[in-house]
Amino acid sequence: MLFHFSEDPSIAVFLPHVPRSNPSVGAAVWAIDVEHSPSYWLPRECPRVAVWGRDERERAALRETFGTASYRFHVIESAWMDRMRSCRLYRYTFDPEPFAPWPEAEGQHTAHSPVRPTSVEPVRNLIEQHEAAGIDLRTVDDLAPWKDLATRGPWTYSIIRYHNAKTP
Repeated sequence: MLFHFSEDPSIAVFLPHVPRSNPSVGAAVWAIDVEHSPSYWLPRECPRVAVWGRDERERAALRETFGTASYRFHVIESAWMDRMRSCRLYRYTFDPEPFAPWPEAEGQHTAHSPVRPTSVEPVRNLIEQHEAAGIDLRTVDDLAPWKDLATRGPWTYSIIRYHNAKTP
């Protein structure tokens, strides 16, 4: 299964587009796989740093570096917590047939023609969603040090909507 997360519950057809955050790529419909979908359990425009360990060596490095017992954690700016509490997020499910893996990022897939979702359903409370999945969700005043730290380890990381951070 592939997903798209949105605060708009009424999208009937997803049309290929060039993302604002990456204008050098071609127009596509973007979807994420199950494993990588937790990076999208936040308000759409919320800047975030996500880090996770894929194996025991990476998880050990993650525990030591970030002081977490979790296999995965997300860091957002404190200013986004009210929005995190009130956000109504929807998960669109796609048939994977028209999609192909996007080689630039793990878990992302693209289609180059319009795609209709097979279903749309609300995502429950986003904070509880993180807790239920065992994800360490942290808030900080400045994402910059976390971004720098995330890019220096043996773990997998994702930095999304960083252009919306207070100090990009």
